[in-house]
Amino acid sequence: MKDRTYTALVALMGVVLGVLATLVVVKMTGDRKKFDGDYNRWRKLNLILQEVERNYVDTIDMKAMTDAAVVAALSKLDPHTVYMPPVVLEASETELAGNFEGIGIQFNVPNDTAIVLSVIPGGPSEKAGLMQGDRILKVDTSVIAGNKTPQDSMVAKMKGPSGTKVGITVKRDGAEIPFEITRGKIPVHCVDAAFMINDTTGYIRLSKFTKTTYFEFSSAAEKLLGAGMKRLIFDLRDNTGGYFDQAFLVCNEFLEKDDPIVYMEGLHRPRQDFKADGNGKLKDIDLEVLINESSASSSEIFAGAMQDNDRGVIVGRRSYGKGLVQEPVNFTDGSGLRLTVSRFYTPSGRCIQKPYSDDYAYDLYERYAHGEMTDADSMKVDKSREYYTREGRVVYGGGGIVPDVFVPMDTTKANDFFVRANKKSLQVRFASSVFDRYRRTLTSIDDFASLEKYLDALDLKGKFLEYAEKEGLVLEKSQEADFDTYMMPQIRALVGRYSKLEDEAFYRFYLVIDETVNTALEL
Repeated sequence: MKDRTYTALVALMGVVLGVLATLVVVKMTGDRKKFDGDYNRWRKLNLILQEVERNYVDTIDMKAMTDAAVVAALSKLDPHTVYMPPVVLEASETELAGNFEGIGIQFNVPNDTAIVLSVIPGGPSEKAGLMQGDRILKVDTSVIAGNKTPQDSMVAKMKGPSGTKVGITVKRDGAEIPFEITRGKIPVHCVDAAFMINDTTGYIRLSKFTKTTYFEFSSAAEKLLGAGMKRLIFDLRDNTGGYFDQAFLVCNEFLEKDDPIVYMEGLHRPRQDFKADGNGKLKDIDLEVLINESSASSSEIFAGAMQDNDRGVIVGRRSYGKGLVQEPVNFTDGSGLRLTVSRFYTPSGRCIQKPYSDDYAYDLYERYAHGEMTDADSMKVDKSREYYTREGRVVYGGGGIVPDVFVPMDTTKANDFFVRANKKSLQVRFASSVFDRYRRTLTSIDDFASLEKYLDALDLKGKFLEYAEKEGLVLEKSQEADFDTYMMPQIRALVGRYSKLEDEAFYRFYLVIDETVNTALEL
């Protein structure tokens, strides 16, 4: 009896629910909204949003709904057409503008406390009295030391509009010192380093193509020409791109009149060709261009132009593969759209854009997994169509710039000691401790020869091994050779960065173990 009653109740409920569902459908479809099937005017999307606004059960956030609809719609296009809310757009434009508003310092966080690496000359912090090596304890009333404050949060607290004030409390020589700093415009440099490797070979490392790139590059190149440069190693590894006009101007420095640089074309954009004017100052300089899997966009335009014109040798690993041109569309609420309007093509006709696969965002991980970083034969190259450089060499498109000379990622020296030291950030923390001890001398050194001599006399190896032993790491005899050749240049580079030479010192020490640079030098 009990079972039969239960069955009846379920059956009855099924009937009732069926009726209710039918009533709802009748009610909702009784007054159908007119849709003529024309998707070209976005009418269906507008109708749906209007219905939601008029009839949804709860209060809705129209701004969030609109933004979500835009993001969802754009996701059906290419991976680089994106909508940017105001905060994201501002950050993006600041990065490429060549300046930002803040207090004018560089810092790192080796031990859960921000340490000032350098104070930008003429900037607000220098004027207020901040010094290299200061430990930042508080920003206004917020404690940021010793509580695992994320580094991006530290930056956000220090940045702000020009003319506004911020309180910075630092620890220096055991004393806490408060400063009031008036924020201002801070230049952001894109040339990380520029120096002579030997009597005739210059080295320039460019991090991105900002609004100031051509000016910075030209100044660096002029300095190196004055020092006797006959050959340039131009390092575009990890250069994620930026403004096209800056890439075009840098290309122009190396090419003869009417040499093709790039052309662009899209459904609503007719073909536009860009050629050199012949007025470049580096046309007679031998050139090697360094690229890797994180070299993208404008850096690929440069590498492709040099490769297709047989103007320079491309050294490294296959580049990222972004062959699309984005046009900014900004709105009055501070948001914006980066809309792909064209593809760019290298002089031979290659579009180096990689396929829009489902795992597009994880492409670099896939390269690691398939062995491409260590084996040239593992590179995924679209060989369905061949292209030809000016001298008739075969090149391929559809997946980045393939280097003329492949340099694998060196994993052989990453022994157990090195891995464990990295996990503890021992090298960075040790460099900070050395600076604390030898600050006055380090900050007074402004030429590389003097810096080398000084660091040689400090016995950095012995001091580091003592430091590591206190952290529970002991170097085995079998690991000593790798330590000397691989880790010591890193340690010297990190300590050298605390001198007046800053990043120049870092790269000059580090390039000793840089296989890509050494391969380029041997060509």
